[in-house]
Amino acid sequence: MFIKIGYEIIFDLPAPVAMQLMLRVHPSRQNDVRREQIIIEPEVSVETYLDAFGNQCERVAAPKGRFRLWSDAVIEDSGLPDAVVPNAIQHPVEHLPSDALQFLVSSRYCEVDKLSPIAWELFGQTQPGWSRVQAICDWVHAKVKFGYPHARWTKSSIDVYIERAGVCRDFTHLAVTLCRCMNIPARYVTGYLGDIGVPISSAPMDFSAWFEVYLGGAWHTFDARHNQRRIGHLVMARGRDAVDVALTTSYGPAPLEKFTVWTDEVKNWQE
Repeated sequence: MFIKIGYEIIFDLPAPVAMQLMLRVHPSRQNDVRREQIIIEPEVSVETYLDAFGNQCERVAAPKGRFRLWSDAVIEDSGLPDAVVPNAIQHPVEHLPSDALQFLVSSRYCEVDKLSPIAWELFGQTQPGWSRVQAICDWVHAKVKFGYPHARWTKSSIDVYIERAGVCRDFTHLAVTLCRCMNIPARYVTGYLGDIGVPISSAPMDFSAWFEVYLGGAWHTFDARHNQRRIGHLVMARGRDAVDVALTTSYGPAPLEKFTVWTDEVKNWQE
């Protein structure tokens, strides 16, 4: 399967500002990209690097005025829904790889210390492993109402638990935190997710957030917002929470003028 992905983001900058961009497909999927066009207007110098989580980042010095970021690409995907591995075991903490431990502790939006008693009360009797993560997804999906008016940048997992409303990043923060409370490493993921294999949504296309857990010696995809195995989860960045995977970070005022994302299956595409 081939999927056309891209975005157009336009800022109206009142003054020059340094920006960090995390808008590329994750390095682990770069070999699947068959065509990629990227335009930055006006043209500026770009410094590319990998961050501590292995995400591809770019630094730019954006000038005052209209600053446009545009990309259009085609990526090859298996066309299969996210894998289901019901026998994936939960590892004792002492047997986890060292690099997974950072995904067990509290982070900016995932307050493990505040939610641990609640998590153990809700999920302490569930079967450890895949079933426990699925139970967490089922609970978050059922208890949290989706809606863009409920979004705010300061909302953390404890806020989502109390308010029971939010957008995909809020569903993900709460599910990630509950998994960590139960000693299951969980990391936040952002990327593309189109309406492939499901009814087309009337909502504007956007980037999406989901999460991965470490079970049975591997990382597995879960999505508390949709709570179903989906086709076309295309990773752009991974981290502890939304702080680590911000698609654009501006070190100064950067009013947004336009934001458009596209993710569509391409029929009969040839290189």
